[in-house]
Amino acid sequence: MKKSSKIASLTIDEFSATPKYQQLVNAILNAIKQGVLKKGDAMPSINELSFQYEISRVTIEKGYNTLRKMGILEAYHGKGYFIANTDVSQDIKIFLMFNKLSAHKKIIYDAFVETLGDKAAIDFYIYNNDYALFKKLLQQQKTDYTHYVIIPHFIEKSDAYRLLIEALPKEKLVLVGKKIKDITGDYAAVYENFEQDIYNALTEALDPLSKYHTLKLIFPVNSYFSKEIIKGFENFCYNYAFNFKIVHNLDQEQVSEGEVYINLMEEDLVKILDKIISLNLTLGKQVGLISYNETPLKNYIMSGLTTISTDFKTMGITAANLVLNNSKDHIENPFKLILRGSL
Repeated sequence: MKKSSKIASLTIDEFSATPKYQQLVNAILNAIKQGVLKKGDAMPSINELSFQYEISRVTIEKGYNTLRKMGILEAYHGKGYFIANTDVSQDIKIFLMFNKLSAHKKIIYDAFVETLGDKAAIDFYIYNNDYALFKKLLQQQKTDYTHYVIIPHFIEKSDAYRLLIEALPKEKLVLVGKKIKDITGDYAAVYENFEQDIYNALTEALDPLSKYHTLKLIFPVNSYFSKEIIKGFENFCYNYAFNFKIVHNLDQEQVSEGEVYINLMEEDLVKILDKIISLNLTLGKQVGLISYNETPLKNYIMSGLTTISTDFKTMGITAANLVLNNSKDHIENPFKLILRGSL
């Protein structure tokens, strides 16, 4: 059979966080669905694709092996790769966009992808909490996606991002992490209840908190975190008679015995630990620390950091099931306290 050049129009999106091998897989599956590639068609060799698109041979080979596992490609010794099956079940094509890729966001991503399995093609983008990049990525996409799955976190206070989300077809929209005020229409969401979550978690930790007199929430001014967290924190302190403070600039904050610090951002976690260590204060006895967002590493830092965290794996699974079921439900994600030695 003559080698096919039918995927000559393949493009690799350098802005996409989707691995290049997966972009190759998605492009070939799309060409099959459109009837461009047919059963029996010969595929370009690994060397040909590597040269044409300036992609490593390892990447091309991984893409081809993925398609072989799916039963789409077959390899014949001395002849190359051929389309063995055109029964492509991927009717779901997802535009997935995260504000950043951190340890806990990776947990969401992995759970989301694993739950979907081979039922969906995913184009993955990261906008780094930047509105301008968010806008560019949304406006440059040309694929007819069945779903837009978005984590909407922005540092800017502008309402412009809401208007961009509002313009998306609501029947295709899934918001992850938080709901956006004033988004209209019938869309899906899996979200955190920021105010109630922190209140409930601190209430659960009331016994170890009782040996401290002051609670301090580290909440930087330029933060994408919801201010509902501040409301829940203040309500807890009022109701249980704790002295409290909202710390906007940790660099200027003096750490003293009898205080508990609650950090939201990972860079602040390093700063507060440095301050505690430099003052020779005993963590969990003289000063307390609660860190937002559970990651496996926090079980080992300073003999274990107490965390309050949404269940990121469940969030990813729920988002995937909203897609698979074409659901328009709004689901509150579980939130939990993990007590360790730092409190």
